[in-house]
Amino acid sequence: MSPVTTRPRIAVTGRIPTPGLEELRLIGDVWEWEHDAPPDPPTVYAAVNGVDAAVTLLTTKVDNTFLDAAGPQLKVVANVAVGYNNIDVAACAARNVIVTNTPGVLTDATADLAMALILMATRRLAEGERVIRSQTSWQWGMFYLLGTSLQGRRLGIIGMGDIGIAVARRARAFGMEIAYANRRRVPPELEAELGATFMATDDLLATSDVVTLHCPYSPDTHHLMNSATLARMRPTAFLVNTSRGPVVDEAALVKALEHGVIAGAGLDVFEHEPDVNPGLLRCENAVLVPHLGSATVETRTAMAVLAARNAVAVLSGLSPLTPVMRPV
Repeated sequence: MSPVTTRPRIAVTGRIPTPGLEELRLIGDVWEWEHDAPPDPPTVYAAVNGVDAAVTLLTTKVDNTFLDAAGPQLKVVANVAVGYNNIDVAACAARNVIVTNTPGVLTDATADLAMALILMATRRLAEGERVIRSQTSWQWGMFYLLGTSLQGRRLGIIGMGDIGIAVARRARAFGMEIAYANRRRVPPELEAELGATFMATDDLLATSDVVTLHCPYSPDTHHLMNSATLARMRPTAFLVNTSRGPVVDEAALVKALEHGVIAGAGLDVFEHEPDVNPGLLRCENAVLVPHLGSATVETRTAMAVLAARNAVAVLSGLSPLTPVMRPV
């Protein structure tokens, strides 16, 4: 008689596209959350109890409480995001749990969104749409809702990873000059391709017409943009953030927008999502969108499939495709 094999148990703690679920169902028994609103922590803890793998979204906090609820058989936490600030990586390492993320597949979508925010902020498109939707009386005029052109302007990129590079390529097509601040310089051939100048962050802030943030969130980048760093920017400059909300001190940003320290901002992420600082809502010169960086059908599907394949690989005894951290 052949031995009976037990299929691994997998919990998916947020709603994901069907192709990702199908990958998981090929090898395991899957518990899935079927609603757009995230489950509350007690529901998550009950769902992950005894599982071999957890596929998580940014709305799921993976900490010691989560790991206690899951139990010692948990092998992998596959995050459906490139960022993983919702996961206590050290706690996972201490329990020999592999952590994975989904880099690469959302690069173009996020770069497109960053470029859209740059255009919306500099050309005052959100203000214009609000005029039309509110049926406010308006009249074309030479000085009505004047914005700023991008040609010949400097784009300062903080964080020159894949997404920062993709934004630079798009900005070059709009005739922008590229400067960047990064932990290390990119290869000379890439600098030459982009016409990019490596700068210290303070110099970049002081000389850029648009500053766009693409750095990962960590204790080192918490409130990277604060009252002091915002004050280093030009009063005609714009700030764009598609990285993580806490990289920007929203209270300081509100003051900078209200007092003309900078000209405007475009934000896709917020410090206390889904809550938004009420002061930002008062700022006509702020473009605000609800974390849409990867929100295309193609990208979200690719993210779900990559996360699922990471989980499947680990459960099959193989190396994950995109590990954040392997057990020691």
